[in-house]
Amino acid sequence: MTTRFFAVVNPAAGSGRCGELADAALNRIRGAGLDLEIARTSRPGEATELVRAAYGRGFRNFLAVGGDGTSYEIVNGLFPEAISGGRPTLGFLPLGTGNSFLKDFTSRGAEHAIEALKNGTRRTCDVIRLRHAEGEIYFLNLVSLGFPADVGELVNRRFKGWGELGYILGVFMRLARLEHLAFPHRLDDASEWDCRRALFLSFSNSKFTGGKMIIAPKADPTDGWIEYVRWGPIGRLGLLWNFRSLFTGTHIEHPRASRAGAKRIDFNLDAPVNVLADGEILRLDCQSLEILPAALDVAV
Repeated sequence: MTTRFFAVVNPAAGSGRCGELADAALNRIRGAGLDLEIARTSRPGEATELVRAAYGRGFRNFLAVGGDGTSYEIVNGLFPEAISGGRPTLGFLPLGTGNSFLKDFTSRGAEHAIEALKNGTRRTCDVIRLRHAEGEIYFLNLVSLGFPADVGELVNRRFKGWGELGYILGVFMRLARLEHLAFPHRLDDASEWDCRRALFLSFSNSKFTGGKMIIAPKADPTDGWIEYVRWGPIGRLGLLWNFRSLFTGTHIEHPRASRAGAKRIDFNLDAPVNVLADGEILRLDCQSLEILPAALDVAV
């Protein structure tokens, strides 16, 4: 029987690159024998709505055609219904900018993705749930608080559409007014809250973020653990000197850095904070994070 996939295409991903390349890639997938229902998005949040409706119609195989943002919206259309309604499969055509999550499985991009879909190869994958004061979100990659989220918020507000230059400007502007904030939290059954100030906290399911940064080099999206990374207070010059280590994963060897595996993290924040979730910038009053082991199959 032919496998049916609900494919969500974000034409704007990769600065429009996805819109130019998607049709040819999808035709190759059809040629490999897959039955596709294709939906194209035109606004933020639309993929979540489309996928939730498709899941309700009986689809259990989905294809993200775009970047990390497309995958994020699809996952939030699948969950929480997929927790009890049948484990879905998510395939990827990485035609966006970052495609961070997929780098944990392959560096061969779209060619490898088409191969995996054609052969029907799948692996179980964990999903992380973030509960906040107004609801919950789900993610595959990571959530960060502190410096990365603050840079992302500034870039979205002041330099959206500037590409890599906008991100660089955001880094230097946040560096000029560098803050080290406390995000009271505790891992698993710890008896005390960690109220120490930090440059950032990250809670990862996979190694990469932003395309090339290796924030959590020991993360594994299939091991049933959240990879926790904390970098304590560091001066401006120290951060600049060590910034390159975020792209090699060696930052966790810095004396001010630490890491651990956890199943659950609770927060005791007194106000909403900037949150970087799979490339999306949100303002949330975080309450807890928990791992959902093997909640999703990925076609890789």
